[in-house]
Amino acid sequence: MTPVTPIPAETYKLGFIGAGKLAESIARGVVDSGVLPPSRISTAHSREGRRKEFGAFGVSVFEHNYQVVEVSEVVLFSVKPQIIKDVMLELKPRLQNKLLVSVAAGIKLKDLQVCASAPFIFMWMHLCELVEVYKDWAGHSRVIRVMPNTPAAVGNAASVISLGGAAIEEDGKLIAKLFRAVGEVWEADEKLFDAITGLSGSGPAYIYLAIEALADGGVAAGLPRALALGLASQTVLGAASMVINTGRHPAQLKDEVASPGGTTIAGIHELEKGGFRANLMNAVVAATEQCKKLSGS
Repeated sequence: MTPVTPIPAETYKLGFIGAGKLAESIARGVVDSGVLPPSRISTAHSREGRRKEFGAFGVSVFEHNYQVVEVSEVVLFSVKPQIIKDVMLELKPRLQNKLLVSVAAGIKLKDLQVCASAPFIFMWMHLCELVEVYKDWAGHSRVIRVMPNTPAAVGNAASVISLGGAAIEEDGKLIAKLFRAVGEVWEADEKLFDAITGLSGSGPAYIYLAIEALADGGVAAGLPRALALGLASQTVLGAASMVINTGRHPAQLKDEVASPGGTTIAGIHELEKGGFRANLMNAVVAATEQCKKLSGS
């Protein structure tokens, strides 16, 4: 087997195939954090509005996808899973010796590792659609699967990486560094990805519901809508920051707020009567099971 040469971290260029909102979020995060200068990032799009969005922070925007591939060592596919096969097949002659990244959903490591020999990185969003895989899409066998979530748009994604058997350590470090520009990154075995989808992939929606419900409760108690929503949002953000920054268990932090006979324990009592914790646990399990069905796990 021919040794794989690591991508040169100090000089490589990053190209986006697809110029949607996720691609923009990643590109902006990478530039804002200083991971890469905009001069080393490119994409292609025909619509003037999207061209202006990327051009506004210095990213080169070409007319055609093949132009992006030609100037990039790392190519990130940010297209819908329904069309990624066609896009990759069209570009296949130019993809050799590239490190590829894809945000298409539902393609697993085992499906990609049967392919040939060039570097391939696979990033899997939480959608979990099952996509048929063909061995000759791009001819790649080095695979890393990464699943971020939608808060990547504001630089607070929770991303999980799983390395395929042929991926080298430097590949993982390179891609992890990119995604740390839009949030936090963990590494996990691919067999956990369905559960990760149920928790962090779908989780933002659960929290949006909680914020909405807290705000509605504030309105019911007499607060103006804008004040209630602001307080609810900041309270959730502050509580999450307490867990992350202190490293303490949520139960400990909860107990410190819930004084004997006080207002907080009265509210917690009502939540427990409604099965608050069980409902959240059931939501994660239900989303996990649905993901397994959709992805054929």
